[in-house]
Amino acid sequence: MSFSQFTPDDYRCIEQEFASLLQVATKRCKDADEVETVRKAFEFANQAHKNVRRRSGEPYMLHPIAVARIVVTEIGLGCKSICAALLHDVVEDTSYTVEDIRNLFGDKIATLVDGLTKIKTVLDNEDRKGEAASTESLQAENFKRILLTLNDDVRVVLIKLADRLHNCRTIEYMPEHKRDKILSETMFIFIPLAHRLGLYSVKSEMENIWLRYKEPEDFKAITERIKGNIAQRDKDIDTFIAPIEEALKQAGYRFEIRKRIKTPYSIWYKMRTKRVPFEQIYDLYAVRIIFEPQESNNVQAERGQAYLIFSTITHLYRENLSRRRDWISQPKSNGYEALHCTLMSHAGFWVEVQIRSKRMDDIAEKGIAAHWAYKNDGYISENDSEMDKWLAEVQEILMSSDVSALELLDIIHKDLLSSEVVVFTPKGEQKALHSGATALDFAYLIHTAIGNKAIAAKVNMKLVPLSHTLKAGDQVEIITAENARPKIEWVSFLQTRYARNRVIEYFRGDFDAIAKEGERIFEERIRLMGLQSSRELVRKFLDYSQLRDEDELWFRIGLGLLGPEDFKAIIDEKDLSGGERRKSPKREDTTRPIQYKIAECCHPIPGDPVIGFSMNDNLVIVHKKSCPVAESLASKYGNRMVVPQWGAVQQEYPIRISLKGIDRLGLLNDISSFISRTLGINMRKLQLSTEDGLFEGFIELLVRDKKNLERMVDGLSRIDGIQDVIRTDI
Repeated sequence: MSFSQFTPDDYRCIEQEFASLLQVATKRCKDADEVETVRKAFEFANQAHKNVRRRSGEPYMLHPIAVARIVVTEIGLGCKSICAALLHDVVEDTSYTVEDIRNLFGDKIATLVDGLTKIKTVLDNEDRKGEAASTESLQAENFKRILLTLNDDVRVVLIKLADRLHNCRTIEYMPEHKRDKILSETMFIFIPLAHRLGLYSVKSEMENIWLRYKEPEDFKAITERIKGNIAQRDKDIDTFIAPIEEALKQAGYRFEIRKRIKTPYSIWYKMRTKRVPFEQIYDLYAVRIIFEPQESNNVQAERGQAYLIFSTITHLYRENLSRRRDWISQPKSNGYEALHCTLMSHAGFWVEVQIRSKRMDDIAEKGIAAHWAYKNDGYISENDSEMDKWLAEVQEILMSSDVSALELLDIIHKDLLSSEVVVFTPKGEQKALHSGATALDFAYLIHTAIGNKAIAAKVNMKLVPLSHTLKAGDQVEIITAENARPKIEWVSFLQTRYARNRVIEYFRGDFDAIAKEGERIFEERIRLMGLQSSRELVRKFLDYSQLRDEDELWFRIGLGLLGPEDFKAIIDEKDLSGGERRKSPKREDTTRPIQYKIAECCHPIPGDPVIGFSMNDNLVIVHKKSCPVAESLASKYGNRMVVPQWGAVQQEYPIRISLKGIDRLGLLNDISSFISRTLGINMRKLQLSTEDGLFEGFIELLVRDKKNLERMVDGLSRIDGIQDVIRTDI
């Protein structure tokens, strides 16, 4: 922020933006008094931020106005939230207090502002605090505070998401290291949170901004391909829609049809995870049918109409049955309901069709705010609310005394991203579990006593071990024995926190014996790693586990909660997860030569967008900006991030290129000849397999930079028979 006298143009701009906000805010206000309260909040904040500017040079007041606009137009909140958005920076950035806000605007608005101030204070302190206790991560503490406000008043989190979205929209004015920190934190925390709370438009925009700055070349290339495809396919989509529109009109439905194209981030993510080129993104286009229910406040009748519409349109076009998704009979945990089907157009390409009622669409776009609005109107019953169940689970985790802020961050992040599988009890009752859950997780979901006495399971009438991973649609029966007891090894394969906690609680009765065994395991593993036990090393393990009690550390090791991989991570990355911290590095220390180490998780090369993590011994670990490991580290240790200057380092870097195509005689010779003779590069490994005339495989080799790689990819794609050439992770 900076300070300089406002000009008449500045004042005029602020007034114009507020007038625009007031126009949309009035529709969400119940009466003239609420409209006046919004105006009063603006005037108060405007005076408090007078002559203050953002990094961009524009008046600071434009930021809270923009946040309030997102709150009302994209999230759908009302008067008190609009006021809190306008006031959200006043207490932190000026001499006014929460009590001042309470005296002027009442308890509820003051409480919302107080919650937002506490979150902001921790975020800012992460940047301002040069030295910090080795056992703390201020960003993790910040995340814990955010989650605590979920249970106090979810509106605090929704306003914070609006604040983060606007900061992302204006992130170009931030220095690169600050921008990378904010975007990493956004990807690791705020995007999954927006997804879980059902805020699709907020989530999608944050993802696209993340991609624009983390992988700018990919973002540009995908955006250009999308524009080209829209120009080519727009008329074909209209032709596809026409028969659907006519059939639904004849059936008497009130509806609208919207066209949608997959976002750049979702395309990039699918290309990256599925290892497919742009041409193989088959669900690029989507058509959304939004209908008005024929009976108001009758959810069952509304859902029945969705199935009738589905039946109507699937008679018009051929359906890809493998891509049918029914989120109406089993809504997602964020409240999302819709029927999805993928149909073949007469022009020869697949189109995804989404069928939603007006209520379903409101919840899909505005998430939890719309969900609770319908619930308060009696439209959604308590049993229909997967959102409430998730919030209850968050509350249980937050109240657990043995969960540190860092551990909580990892637990909730995993939970926010996890998909679900729906399985059935022997009587046909549906149960939803996280993807990857085992039969034993299911047993504990039914009842703790059943989990504790479980000995085996039957899945689809077939006997399986308790470690068996469940799949969608499985029917599960748990076999118990009266004299059965939990086993320590269960902890190693249980996937749900609830089940793991029940087992851990059971074994606390043998705490001393398990802790003694854990200490023995610790000494043995350390010895096998060629190290000697010391107070400093034990402290590193305590820091990593966010514990202060050595006996609790030994207990966790004895239970298997800290396994060999954790030991390796603590030893290899100990400087990032604890130890004496340096002052927040805005740029690299040039008093000593910087040594760069390439992260083994993502293998960046010069020319890739990269970020570094500064270590205590003048070492910088270099990751790709889009590396998930780097995102996780940045979300916890953002003060260790630096912008590496490693382009001048002359060495070769390992990469892998995956190939697919049509097999032919001499293909292998052409590939190896091009790489070794034309480019003068030595291959480390070449592996191709053929089946029914098609081949698939990869090449591992060393390159100097990204331009070198791009020349290779371009040349390989020109070889006859090769269809796809993609850089993939080693």
